Amino acid sequence: MKIERPIIALDFPDRLSVQQFLTKFPADEQLFLKVGMELFYSEGQDIVRELIAGGHDVFLDLKCHDIPHTVEQAMKVIGQLGVKLTTIHASGGSQMMQAAKAGLLAGSNGDQTAGILAITQLTSTNQTMLEEEQLVHQPLKNSVLHYAQLAQAAGLAGVVCSAWEAADIAAATNADFLRITPGIRLAGDQTNDQKRVMTPDRAAEQKSSGLVVGRSITQAVDPFAAYQTVTKLWRQD
Repeated sequence: MKIERPIIALDFPDRLSVQQFLTKFPADEQLFLKVGMELFYSEGQDIVRELIAGGHDVFLDLKCHDIPHTVEQAMKVIGQLGVKLTTIHASGGSQMMQAAKAGLLAGSNGDQTAGILAITQLTSTNQTMLEEEQLVHQPLKNSVLHYAQLAQAAGLAGVVCSAWEAADIAAATNADFLRITPGIRLAGDQTNDQKRVMTPDRAAEQKSSGLVVGRSITQAVDPFAAYQTVTKLWRQD
C-alpha cells in the first residue's frame, strides 16, 4: 500500500500561518496535511475540523504515550474528529497500543477509516543517543524492527519510521502494514535537527509507504512547485 500524495507537515504556530500557506496552492488541490503538537496545542480541534471541511485529509500527530486507560480515552476523542491517521509511541507497550485501537474504534463508532501509527524511534535519534540516553544496547535497526512487529501484533495500521528502516520493516511485516517516513528532504536542503534523512525518490526505492515532508515544502520560495517536485520524485513518473 502506498499513499500517493506527500503528507505536508504543517509546522506552523497558528491558524493564520496555515491559511496563508494554503493560499499558495490551487484552491481545488486536495492535500494530505499533518497537524502536529505545536499547531494543535495552539488551535485545538477547530483547526482539524477546518482542514477536513476544506476537503483535505488530516494526519493528527500527537504521539500519545501514557497508561493504557488514558490513551484509550484520548483516542475516543480523536476518533470523533474524522482524521485519517494519528500516532502513539510504540514504547508505551502492547497493552497501550491495543487500548489505543479500541478507543479510536469506539470514538468513530466502528469506522475503520482512520489508522494508528506507532512511533518507533524518532528520526532525531541516532545510535549514540540510543545507547547513552535510552540505555538500549541494541543496533538502532533492531529496536525499530521490534517496535514495528509489536505494533503489527497489536493491530495498528503501521509505524512512523526513518526511510532508512522502511525496507527492513516491509520484509518483517505484512504487505499492508504502513511505513510512514518523516525526515524527507530534497537534495541540497538542510537536514536541521533530523539525523536520518532521505530524498523522496530514494525513500520510494526503500519501500516507504508514505512521506511526511515539512520544511522542504513549507519553507520553499514556491511551496506548490516544491510539492510537485516531491510528488514526482516520490511517484517516480
